[in-house]
Amino acid sequence: MATDIDKYDLESMQQIDIVATGRFRNAPQWIRDMTPEELAKKEVRLRRKIDARLLPMIVIMYILNYLDRNNIASAKLAGILNDLHLSSTQFNTSVSILFAGYLIMQVPSNMILNKLGKPSIYLPGCMLVWGLISGLTAAAQSYGGLLAARFVLGFVEAAYFPGCLYFLSCWYTRKELAFRTGLLYSGSLLSGAFGGLLAAAITGGMNGVRGLSAWRWLFIIEGIVTVVVAVIAAFVIPDLPRTTKWLSEEEKQLAAWRLEADIGEDDWVDTQHQHPLHGLKLAVRDVKTWLILLIIYGSTASGSMTTFFPTVVKGLGYDSVKTLLLTAPPYCIAVVLSLTNAWHADKTGERYLHIACPPILAMAMYVLAVATTAFTPRYVAMCLMVGGTYSGYVVALGYISNILPRPVAKRAAALALINALSNVCQIYSPYLYPSSAAPRYTTAFSVNIAMSAMTIIVATVLRFYLRSLNRKLDRLEGTSIDASAQAEASREEHGLPGVAVERGFRFQL
Repeated sequence: MATDIDKYDLESMQQIDIVATGRFRNAPQWIRDMTPEELAKKEVRLRRKIDARLLPMIVIMYILNYLDRNNIASAKLAGILNDLHLSSTQFNTSVSILFAGYLIMQVPSNMILNKLGKPSIYLPGCMLVWGLISGLTAAAQSYGGLLAARFVLGFVEAAYFPGCLYFLSCWYTRKELAFRTGLLYSGSLLSGAFGGLLAAAITGGMNGVRGLSAWRWLFIIEGIVTVVVAVIAAFVIPDLPRTTKWLSEEEKQLAAWRLEADIGEDDWVDTQHQHPLHGLKLAVRDVKTWLILLIIYGSTASGSMTTFFPTVVKGLGYDSVKTLLLTAPPYCIAVVLSLTNAWHADKTGERYLHIACPPILAMAMYVLAVATTAFTPRYVAMCLMVGGTYSGYVVALGYISNILPRPVAKRAAALALINALSNVCQIYSPYLYPSSAAPRYTTAFSVNIAMSAMTIIVATVLRFYLRSLNRKLDRLEGTSIDASAQAEASREEHGLPGVAVERGFRFQL
């Protein structure tokens, strides 16, 4: 694999040099003095070092982020409805209220993170707080108490996922982001598998221990694990390339330069260079923001069934413990499909087909799930619908930083804005899965089919729009480009990344 990676990096580097003669314009002299082969090998070593330091911890953190958010679905099977005297509607409201807090905080949180430039403090700090809140949910004695805990949990958890997407985009080039984003999101899928197995163990063995119901132990144990991991993460998560202590000075220069060479502009330098409100304004004015939002919204809306997956699987006719065990294989399959699709997207550099094709599989599985309640075809549909929905979704998430790369404040704002608005569906989706709709959930799955179709249609529109922008860049190449600040700002407002226009930048299709 190392040989393939080296070959790919070398070919990619040579291709960039052909189309962008200004690639080494701001490179340190020691980089200019190296041969392409030497530089490719050095970049591979650096990337492996970054991967080893970043990826394992952020995936573990996201597993717990998603586990603490969605463990209420397992709590339903473990007796929370009876203990708190909740109706089906009240339970659904307890699920959706989390996303009210989740939506409110995402954009401000990313703007704060972008301004501070201290993910090593900010992300673990937020994790510590949400772990405490999740654990304390076990103390809820009423519907009102559960609502309050869920709202505050969403408010704090909102910092992690958009913050992590921004964090990854500060370390990896466009051709590396899809697979790394896939690895990050695999944390949420793995949490579905681990969460079901953990919930099954707790439900089957801890109900009544020390006088507490199984669902209370579920919140307590998962909250404690989250707090412990948050403390460890504070010593593992790095900051940004220019400010990371475990990189040598030469590695810092290479890490920063390769991002600049990829886009044509520098990334984060210091807090004085960050303009959060200006970045938000640029993101809102760029039509690409709204197109990629619709793509991701379609995937998020069709994937909302994961919040109620244990409930839907229970429609297959098994008891609570077996139902929780049956939820694990679909998520494991989804991890394999998502990572394979993301890896191939980075390997080929192609984006559109990797985003638009997986929803076709998802649509077919939703149709199958509605058409029958027989165990084998229904379970096959459930095993593939999660992977079909999220395989394209993870590539689309990485695509945000591809098509909205600079300035960095714009990218940070866009990542948070898109993730926040795409989760609006989580407020109403719980009401598509009332107990009365079991086992077919016809309305819910019909909405999922429509949302998957929307993803495909808008992805097609975005591809044609990006192709038109690339043609505009082709016409600009070789001409005299106004390099004034006003001209750069104008290009940014029209979706073109500032000075990168004159350095051979093209949008990936």
